[in-house]
Amino acid sequence: MTGYVDPSREGWQAFKDLPRDRPIHMLNLIKFRDLADYPEGHPMHGKGLTGREAYEIYKEGFQRVVAGDGAAMVWHAPMECVVTGPQDEWDEAFVMGYPDSTKFMAMVRNEEYIRDIVPHRTAAVADSRLIRFAG
Repeated sequence: MTGYVDPSREGWQAFKDLPRDRPIHMLNLIKFRDLADYPEGHPMHGKGLTGREAYEIYKEGFQRVVAGDGAAMVWHAPMECVVTGPQDEWDEAFVMGYPDSTKFMAMVRNEEYIRDIVPHRTAAVADSRLIRFAG
């Protein structure tokens, strides 16, 4: 199985090529690792956290970074069952709203986000999709 955790160069370029001055929604589909995979030297390495636990740490930090930018969780609910498709493909789904794509781009370039928050997502996620929709 090929796992997608970070955007491809082509995907990121397509995102940047779209209009930047209008609201957007970002659908997040997440499949967690059974155990978080922190690199050696990271304070959480070897602590035995699940992927879901590491992702909760990521979400707390992420929400702190975007709090003043007008970004907000638009939709999130516990998954109950899959009607069409594989039953265990995704563990979590949610939609984030951003006032415009420049706020999203600022977040992914934020030094605190890169240094302190992204490692939790990388350790947590086995596979993901991030899909942009017009807001």
